[in-house]
Amino acid sequence: MLDFNWEEEDLIYKNSVVEFAREELDFPVRSYDKEGHFPRDLWTKCATFGIQGLAATKEFGGSFDQINFARAILAMEGLGYGCRDNGLTFGLNAQMWTVQLPILQFGSQHHKDKFLRPLVSGEKIGAHALTEPHAGSDIFNMTCAARPVADGYILNGTKHLITFAPIADLAIVFASVKPELGQWGISAFIVERDMKGLKQSPVREKMGLRTIPIGEYVFKDCFVPTENRLGTEGAGFSILSYSLEYDRGCILASQVGAMQRQLEDTIEFARKRQQFKQSIAKFQSVSNRIVDMKVRLDIAKLLLYKLTWLKHHGKSAMMEAAELKLHLGESFVESSLDAIRTRGGMGYLSENEVERDLRDAIGGVLYAGTSDIQRNIIARLLGL
Repeated sequence: MLDFNWEEEDLIYKNSVVEFAREELDFPVRSYDKEGHFPRDLWTKCATFGIQGLAATKEFGGSFDQINFARAILAMEGLGYGCRDNGLTFGLNAQMWTVQLPILQFGSQHHKDKFLRPLVSGEKIGAHALTEPHAGSDIFNMTCAARPVADGYILNGTKHLITFAPIADLAIVFASVKPELGQWGISAFIVERDMKGLKQSPVREKMGLRTIPIGEYVFKDCFVPTENRLGTEGAGFSILSYSLEYDRGCILASQVGAMQRQLEDTIEFARKRQQFKQSIAKFQSVSNRIVDMKVRLDIAKLLLYKLTWLKHHGKSAMMEAAELKLHLGESFVESSLDAIRTRGGMGYLSENEVERDLRDAIGGVLYAGTSDIQRNIIARLLGL
């Protein structure tokens, strides 16, 4: 039986995250967004507060003795509510669930000491390198190859559209060691930025989430020592499946908080805005849009909380992760449009900081598996 009666201490922690975000992450997002500036100092503040530590155990610098997934998801929701930069919250979720957690789950003691600790402390930033120019949705058609040699592997290939690629200190890179085995021939490697043969691209300009850099990795005879292989040879598919479930389910967790803030701001505007001698909230066309925003938000919360409950209790949630990713990604886009429509021309102006949510939301129907891919996953799990 699902139980969404959260522990009081978890709710208290969530409120402390909201307060932290409002007080410490209040910065000129509009100018940072325009310049594509990554707020590294705020990333460090988040680490000092313990945000990155929610995806690690205290043994490796984490916030608690064990990962409390329910508390972590509530905290990330609170972060999205209190922080107006969807890029920063997206980047935090990306590193926590697709880099830190796989290292914690599959890494050696050496990996955890050398890589996980500095990721948790904010000293280093990590990337998850899977997508390729010709292997996006078709991820198992990857051409990035790892050739075994004495004491390690030689990597050749390209990864693109990788969050943090231009600035990351390390990346979990998936490459095919034995192409003839298909998905079972894939292995995962922790590649460090100073390794010879690795080229990191400049920051690529994009539509939204501009405060978080995106770019490419190019590997040309890049030597990676055996000790940097994550898990056993051929374990890449298992690591990838584990990481993608968390990626799809958690990477948008902060958007639930952002949608709550968006709804509250829109209600406040509609109540104050006067047209034809009355509040525009009295017009049915306006109030109906706001009702739709509320319904989308509540369904997103239910899907997020269901996923949280399942993972907190150690259960598989492949279907639920895909459902959440699909609904939340699409809903944030629709609600962002409704927020703009409610404000009319003022919502279209960048200076009012409403249109930025829409630009940021578009990415949610693309990254971590497109909406179409989520529908395919759900259909397959339904036996269709």
